[in-house]
Amino acid sequence: MMRLMLYAVTLVVLAVIATSILRSPTPTLELSSAAMPSLKELHTMAGVDKLPVQDVEDQSLIYPTMAKQQGAK
Repeated sequence: MMRLMLYAVTLVVLAVIATSILRSPTPTLELSSAAMPSLKELHTMAGVDKLPVQDVEDQSLIYPTMAKQQGAK
């Protein structure tokens, strides 16, 4: 009988702890997400607008023309 009473008390204590943990929101999570600046603000703080503009030639789709392919055969 004593064991049954000990198991019951343990079960009740665990249930109370579980419900109290699930009910309370974590304040660190709320503060960290609220303190995150927007992407535009991050770019302004980093000074991205002051960087020089670089012209990069896109060579990702350079293929020989059909005339060159037929002449090479």
